[in-house]
Amino acid sequence: MSPRGTGCSAGLLMTVGWLLLAGLQSARGTNVTAAVQDAGLAHEGEGEEETENNDSETAENYAPPETEDVSNRNVVKEVEFGMCTVTCGIGVREVILTNGCPGGESKCVVRVEECRGPTDCGWGKPISESLESVRLACIHTSPLNRFKYMWKLLRQDQQSIILVNDSAILEVRKESHPLAFECDTLDNNEIVATIKFTVYTSSELQMRRSSLPATDAALIFVLTIGVIICVFIIFLLIFIIINWAAVKAFWGAKASTPEVQSEQSSVRYKDSTSLDQLPTEMPGEDDALSEWNE
Repeated sequence: MSPRGTGCSAGLLMTVGWLLLAGLQSARGTNVTAAVQDAGLAHEGEGEEETENNDSETAENYAPPETEDVSNRNVVKEVEFGMCTVTCGIGVREVILTNGCPGGESKCVVRVEECRGPTDCGWGKPISESLESVRLACIHTSPLNRFKYMWKLLRQDQQSIILVNDSAILEVRKESHPLAFECDTLDNNEIVATIKFTVYTSSELQMRRSSLPATDAALIFVLTIGVIICVFIIFLLIFIIINWAAVKAFWGAKASTPEVQSEQSSVRYKDSTSLDQLPTEMPGEDDALSEWNE
């Protein structure tokens, strides 16, 4: 082999060696870059997962209020309740809307609902009464069959007697002595209203009715006199307002007359005082005049 061929082969080997080294370095750099990229992606994935977890925890901790609560608060602000129709027992009241009424109205009635007061309604009056019988009614609202009713016959210092009648209306025949009844209105076995009644005898009822006309006559007489006095005062005030100038002049003349009289009396008093204060004649002067005359 010639020296020239040997040099060429040696240069070729060196070139191939450098190419192999360059290839190995490039492959190693690619692997390192891929590993770095994979590690970065892994860290990014972990960061995203942590961010998502934090966001979920934040969302759980700071959850917005429920729409039902908000709607309930809005309803409370927009609705008013009217006065109950009764002071005890069972009644009804109006539910009034203060916002969002049709036709631009400021207030409108939405519905009517039941309302309740204290259960004890005291002593009541019968719905009808005659000399033979009386009709009593429990506290109730429509429909009547919604509630249960329990009637009792009250006895002094004794236990009450529960009657068989369980309707809202009780008709009682008059007896020789007065009676007392009590009615309990129950809703789901709970007493919601109680009222008592006194049933008088026929003679007591007649006496009460005979005493009523005298009381009514006295009341009518007092009311009539009061109305007449009020009307008279009203007309008097109207007359004074219409004729104010004449009334003012009249009262001015009345007021000036006492002043003139007081002035005259004061002048008279001063004159009498001045006359009383004049000096009397001296007795010596009278004697001198008498001697001169002689």
